[in-house]
Amino acid sequence: MLKKHVVKKHNAGRGCFVCGVKNPFGLHTDFFELEDGTLAARVTPSEHHQSYPGRLHGGVSAALLDETIGRAISISEPDTWAVTVEISTRYKKPVPYGVALTVTGRVVENNRRLFAGEGEILLPDGTVAVTATAKYMKRRLSDIADFEANGEIWQCYPYESDPEEIELPEA
Repeated sequence: MLKKHVVKKHNAGRGCFVCGVKNPFGLHTDFFELEDGTLAARVTPSEHHQSYPGRLHGGVSAALLDETIGRAISISEPDTWAVTVEISTRYKKPVPYGVALTVTGRVVENNRRLFAGEGEILLPDGTVAVTATAKYMKRRLSDIADFEANGEIWQCYPYESDPEEIELPEA
């Protein structure tokens, strides 16, 4: 495992299922920009997010990857928002709930209107449990929503427990 320095924490929404800090049914995921240009998410899903007993629902895994990969464009293009065009997931290992998971996302292809990315969900020991590749349309926030990007609905929520480094498996 390699330790990657956290450059900054990314904003979260209030009501979003993946990151919403005020969503009682949400995942409350935190997103961090790493020194190598990877976006890493930290999340501990709960029993409410299960499929089979002890297992995270596959759709929740897909949502985590979609959000993390889609947000990765904001590292190089802070004013660009992603709208999912397609996503393909591969489930390699069962994903438990109630444990801290790391989700990663990276942009692998970028042009004027679209970008492609890839990511994975890592178990606490670094094992890759789920992978995904996805394509997104680039949009301005004003084209897809009617709120301010740095207002009450969308802001950074720093916590004392936020990591300074995140461990990722060696490539």
